[in-house]
Amino acid sequence: MNVAKPDESLLGIAAVERDTGVSKDTLRVWERRYGFPAPVRDDNGDRLYPMSQVERLRLIRRLLDMGCRPAKVVGASDDELNAMLANLEPARSEATLPRAHPDLGGFIESIRLHRCMELRAGLQQMLMKQGLQRFVADTLCHLNREVGQAWMRGELDVPEEHLYTEQVQNLLRSAIGTQASGGGGRPRVLLTTFPDELHGLGLLMVEAMLVPEGASCVSLGVQTPMSDICSAAVEGGFDVVALSFSSAFPHRQAMDGLSELRRLLPATVALWAGGGAVQGRRTIEGVQLMSTLDESLQALQAWRAARLT
Repeated sequence: MNVAKPDESLLGIAAVERDTGVSKDTLRVWERRYGFPAPVRDDNGDRLYPMSQVERLRLIRRLLDMGCRPAKVVGASDDELNAMLANLEPARSEATLPRAHPDLGGFIESIRLHRCMELRAGLQQMLMKQGLQRFVADTLCHLNREVGQAWMRGELDVPEEHLYTEQVQNLLRSAIGTQASGGGGRPRVLLTTFPDELHGLGLLMVEAMLVPEGASCVSLGVQTPMSDICSAAVEGGFDVVALSFSSAFPHRQAMDGLSELRRLLPATVALWAGGGAVQGRRTIEGVQLMSTLDESLQALQAWRAARLT
């Protein structure tokens, strides 16, 4: 049995999920498959995680967000993880930043100091300057990464990350509402995530890309059972089902789930998927995998072009 240091704090699995963004089921899968994390057990047999392991999980999530695969990083030591990070960070040069990339340091400072009004005003100004689609695809994608890295470095805590997410979601919902065409546009897109995927910001970002193009989007929110996705798609007459996956979601679970969902959905319903867990992965017949938000616009154009032929 694993034993924590006498002076080391322990967190339950729910707290680790909140603090790292890695779902409970993913933590269990990694424990079984890679031998890490290695929790201790309390008198009831419940998992308790030493803070040293929680810190390593934060580092793992940071590397996953930078494109590493779980099989490469989850079982690695702290020294190996830090070496990977040192090699990857210099590669993120200014040449790889989104176009029209602004100085985002002020946003991070507003988040750190809980200046909600200041943060929202700054984001609103950037949105008006760039337009919804470019704001999402360029500024917001980069800011999400900056917030994640600040959190990993300990510059932001979980409440600050939640504050940021809430402000961005409110802003996007408002902006999407002003551009929605009333629900009659095509394609009709159903947005959601699989069970165990807690992150829903990606869904709003995809919706923000598609709605200005005249698509009609409906979100089921996060953690929708596959059977419910299928019934909603069929009964609602949707043309597309679009799923979002964070980097922390297990790659194999995402790919297997997409294959199964493709089998269950009618052939007339397109299936799109994007996010860290499916970026750069093998193809799945009948599933459109996307590496960037701009690829959602390409998929939209292709869908419409196919219906004109």
